[in-house]
Amino acid sequence: MKLREIYDLAVKLGIDKDVRGPREIEKILLEKRRQFELMEEKDAVFFDEEALSNPFSDTRILFGTGEEEINTMMVGIDIEVAEILLADQLRQRGRKVDMVLAHHPEGVALAGLYGVMDLQADLLARAGVPVNIGDNIMTARISEVKRNIMPVNHQRAVDAARMLDIPFMCVHTPADNLVNDFVQSYIDEKKPERLKEVIDLLVEIPEYRHAGIMKAGPQLVVGDKKQRAGRIMVDFTGGTSGSSEVYEKLQFSGVGTVVCMHIQEKHREQAKKHNINVVVAGHIASDSLGLNLFLDQVESYGVSVIAGSGLIRVSRL
Repeated sequence: MKLREIYDLAVKLGIDKDVRGPREIEKILLEKRRQFELMEEKDAVFFDEEALSNPFSDTRILFGTGEEEINTMMVGIDIEVAEILLADQLRQRGRKVDMVLAHHPEGVALAGLYGVMDLQADLLARAGVPVNIGDNIMTARISEVKRNIMPVNHQRAVDAARMLDIPFMCVHTPADNLVNDFVQSYIDEKKPERLKEVIDLLVEIPEYRHAGIMKAGPQLVVGDKKQRAGRIMVDFTGGTSGSSEVYEKLQFSGVGTVVCMHIQEKHREQAKKHNINVVVAGHIASDSLGLNLFLDQVESYGVSVIAGSGLIRVSRL
């Protein structure tokens, strides 16, 4: 596959499993095009034209033309300067590495991470929270994340890839959409009644079982294992943690348990205050599952994967 084909496949799969649905995604892309067409030339130079066809601002080709032929890729959850150097070392030792693929965004994709957080309002809407409330409580959190990212040295790993001439790409929200859909569908099908059953079901998934062996598996952080789970919401996508205000809204929308990748302490306190059970499935295991669902598609085209940087590689081919 060419690098651009891998990128396009990630975007397509991400759209297919996005909670907003294809019609809403089409509206978002059309609005981006309208904005671009109305821009003055002096402003258009700053517009990211990838946004005209890709609704995920945290997923980009970070270095490369897109025309590179990819037979083998090194893949990790976090790809920073050390991993880029590792890829170069593998090349020097005779391992073929045509590109490096990260899950967590770097470069322009990290700088634009806040741009995907809008979808959290739709995730909440699917759980029964009115979309106007979701939009309102996310606005302040999106601004906060944007400000927090502003001082970060986004380009370090990208510069390393450029200096070593290693194509570099990241796939963030599309992979998170895949794992969010996978785990929500799995739980909906199995219909666990008690919180212990939720944990037991998760560890049947190979990535979570492996993480459990490594002491990083699913954990119940609010609630008692003997308690009933009620309606279960999987919250794995939307860039990063949302607003801590959501738990009060979920309390009145009929959600009894939230399954998330990770949780900040202030979020845990709010969940407990509003009687929402919380199961932390595990960050790296969840990210691995999302990436694996994407990588299986890539491997089906004949591309080989070298797993590293925390990726728990499980093939479902």
